[in-house]
Amino acid sequence: MKLRALTNKILCKEMEKGELKSRGGIILINDDNSEQGIRPRWMQVISVGPEVHGISPDQWIMVEHGRWTHGMVMRDDKEEFTIWGAEEESVLLVADEKPEIERSASTAN
Repeated sequence: MKLRALTNKILCKEMEKGELKSRGGIILINDDNSEQGIRPRWMQVISVGPEVHGISPDQWIMVEHGRWTHGMVMRDDKEEFTIWGAEEESVLLVADEKPEIERSASTAN
């Protein structure tokens, strides 16, 4: 299945969630479904609209907290995954590789 973003939209998958721990030992609480402790999230880009510049598919973007759509579960022949939409104005950082994110001991698998 080929998904294509329109205008200034960005389609993403693999949003990081849960409690995190910085390299310095600071714990960033799990703020999912919460009004407290909100923080931006990393997501992997799967498609960008024609008006988006400086961001390409397969890159990782950090999006301002709450500036993404509700996730929608999609299925193709190989897998089931969730996609989110974001706008270019909400992107804080761009990385070519998946950022190293350390999970805290209470959420590590």
